[in-house]
Amino acid sequence: MLKKSGVFLLIAIMVIISACGSNKGNNAESSAPASSASPSESASPSPSESASESPSDSPSPSKEPVTIKFLTYTANGQEETLKAMVEAFQAKNPDVTVDYEVVPYADYDTKLTTLLASGSEPDIYEVGYENFRKYAAKDLLLDLSPIIAADTTFNPGIYKKLAYDAFNYNGKQMGVTESFSDVVLYYNKDLFDAKGVKYPDASWTWKEELEAAKKLTDPKAGVWGTYAPIQFYEFYKTITQNGGGVFDANGKPTLNSKANVDALQWMIDKASKYKVSPALNDDTFNQPDADLNAFVAGKIAMVRFGIWNFGRFKDAPFKWDIALEPGNTQKAHHFFADGLVASKNTKQSEAVWRFLKFFTSDPDSVSKRIAAGWSVPAVADDAVLDAYYKQTPPESKKIVIEALDSLVLPPVGPKPEKWGELQSAVTEQLDKAKLGRVSVQKALDSAQKSVEDLLSK
Repeated sequence: MLKKSGVFLLIAIMVIISACGSNKGNNAESSAPASSASPSESASPSPSESASESPSDSPSPSKEPVTIKFLTYTANGQEETLKAMVEAFQAKNPDVTVDYEVVPYADYDTKLTTLLASGSEPDIYEVGYENFRKYAAKDLLLDLSPIIAADTTFNPGIYKKLAYDAFNYNGKQMGVTESFSDVVLYYNKDLFDAKGVKYPDASWTWKEELEAAKKLTDPKAGVWGTYAPIQFYEFYKTITQNGGGVFDANGKPTLNSKANVDALQWMIDKASKYKVSPALNDDTFNQPDADLNAFVAGKIAMVRFGIWNFGRFKDAPFKWDIALEPGNTQKAHHFFADGLVASKNTKQSEAVWRFLKFFTSDPDSVSKRIAAGWSVPAVADDAVLDAYYKQTPPESKKIVIEALDSLVLPPVGPKPEKWGELQSAVTEQLDKAKLGRVSVQKALDSAQKSVEDLLSK
């Protein structure tokens, strides 16, 4: 009898231990998404996988409900779309509630800075690339790399590679591109047809652009063959097209390199030497939106504009389309991104990753963004983007995505907090060169010294 009672006692102890272990597994915070474990892994989870018991995209029913806070600015005017995207996420992840707040762009930086200073920042917040670099440098962001590595259902190939890599800092994935815009070459097809000039294509370099621009320029009709402003943003993109850059791989300024000098000279020569662009001292083209107005008036054959101007030319009285920008030694296109990052202090890293992944790449989410015309997701799947491609004009909408294969990130440099001062220092010298007050070489020598001094402080 005593022996039998001992057996019963041993069985009871084993049941209690098993129950305690099960409860610990259900309550443990996991560093990997719920969908990361395979069926075989679920049977014997490691400590970091103990909450990931279901191989499906849906969370385990035993997961405790959590709430994550999300701060955004790009959703202004798109509140209903945001609501639909959040609801779609919560339908697939019923254990997660997303408490979101939309803040006007003009107030966003002030609010976020205040929240960060007080330690009460949201779990997830939206940042432009330049601010991403600033916050990453200050060690304010969650390193997503371990969570991503543990998520066996995640494939970074769902994003355009360079767009995904943009939010990598010192080898750590610290955010995900939510949406982007870029700059491409717009061209007036009617003007090309009238002169019998072949349309721009991906094979064009600066040489082909200049040859076409000479044929398209018609001073008597007030038509210019090509146009690009001489300003900081256009400068850093154009020098990249010539193999140059503001900084080298080690973060050292290289503003007065030969590649940069030659590129700036090319920008100026289109107007001053070749006469295929408006004169650099033309007050008309120094006014806001002058190039936009001239293009819609049929006075510029080729011009570089951001894709956010598509709607402006929807009813233009001529046929137009877009192409990749001609480069010299290589292609290069502007890339302006809004990304989602997570606070380093979040207590809900697993739920945060699930939301970041869904919001930026899941077809059920990005299709709503596309349908609403709320910027462009950086996904790689043409099937998902098909609805975007069909929103015409322009006809060659795929160029917008193709440009991501040669994107240029803003050259924030080793001290992101100096970004504004860096722009001002370079702009001052570009203006002098543009108006012929100093040579291109002297202007970039001065810019080099100014940026070196700025970074040494």
